[in-house]
Amino acid sequence: MHTRHHVLPAQSLGSQRTIQSLHFGTPGQGPKVYIQAGLHADEIPGLLVCHHLRTRLIAAEAAGRIQGEVVLVPVANPIGLAQTLMHDAQGRFDFASGENFNRGYPDFYAALGERLAGEMGADGEQNKLRVRAAMAAYLAQQTPHTELEGLRHALVSLAFDADVVLDLHADFEAVLHLYTETPYLEQLEPLTRLLGAEAVLHAKGSGGQSFDEAMSQIWWQLAEQGAGRFPLPLACLAVTVELRSEAAVSHALATVDADRIFDFLVYRGVVAGEMPVLPPLRCLATPLAGSEPLIAVRAGVVIYRAEVGETIAAGQVVCELLDPQSGEVTLLRSTVSGVLYARASHRYAVAGRHLGKIAGGVAFRHGCLLSA
Repeated sequence: MHTRHHVLPAQSLGSQRTIQSLHFGTPGQGPKVYIQAGLHADEIPGLLVCHHLRTRLIAAEAAGRIQGEVVLVPVANPIGLAQTLMHDAQGRFDFASGENFNRGYPDFYAALGERLAGEMGADGEQNKLRVRAAMAAYLAQQTPHTELEGLRHALVSLAFDADVVLDLHADFEAVLHLYTETPYLEQLEPLTRLLGAEAVLHAKGSGGQSFDEAMSQIWWQLAEQGAGRFPLPLACLAVTVELRSEAAVSHALATVDADRIFDFLVYRGVVAGEMPVLPPLRCLATPLAGSEPLIAVRAGVVIYRAEVGETIAAGQVVCELLDPQSGEVTLLRSTVSGVLYARASHRYAVAGRHLGKIAGGVAFRHGCLLSA
């Protein structure tokens, strides 16, 4: 293992932050996997998973089992990790700009797609190399000025040429679930099985340029543009892995998750070892456009009638909103059937607050599909 430090632009005089990346194996020899945790810096489970994963990778490297490259970034967002407001962690949005740390990543297809389409040949592997070379040149031309710009640039520069990108997150209260782009569902299935995911949400561009989609989307967009004219593999499976609830931080859970991710590295051939047995699927993939956000229509005390992981029927009451002054109770019902895969952790809601997400099987939403 060797460690690299990526210095971010100083946001103010006398202060400067760095991102640390841990590198295993040899670049350019075999597949590459990039794993990061804590991009939303108040989502802590992934940090502990990376701790346990690092020990497994160190042992594998010592045994000569790394036959590709693994890049591990245990703390992807030192900016957000330092943000607190009255003792409350605030790691989702950048205080300086108000921007979501997991939005605004490069649109490589918009920048490079038209030119690259004219340069593609008959060899899919060579086309893959052309795309990655163009992405590297594009990133080399960028000069980040703010701390947030520097963070985005550093993370993308580490990940853009990976065959697999795993971005470890957690929701407020949730079961383990995954987000990816629709063309990659076949590649995703082994990870879905190994992690025991209870919901898989997919879309072809969910809006907002999240980190995972910025890494994966150029491949299917360019492949669709060149259909029938040139071959191009789907060369970057990028996945947002939601490791259950924000408070689900324990060695027991992290050990299991690290073992399962390590098994996936073996499955993908970046680590040598006995091929893992894939467990049965625990869910079918559903469109992100079919996921119903449960919204508080008024303020009140939140009383849930359904647990995360529970299968909800259309019309079923998911929670109550109680006005303790008047005694009035408002029932919030699902309009779709599916798994309640996440819900809010606070038990008081103001009007408009998101209270839950239900993985319906039929797409009905349009536009930007991600929450703020």
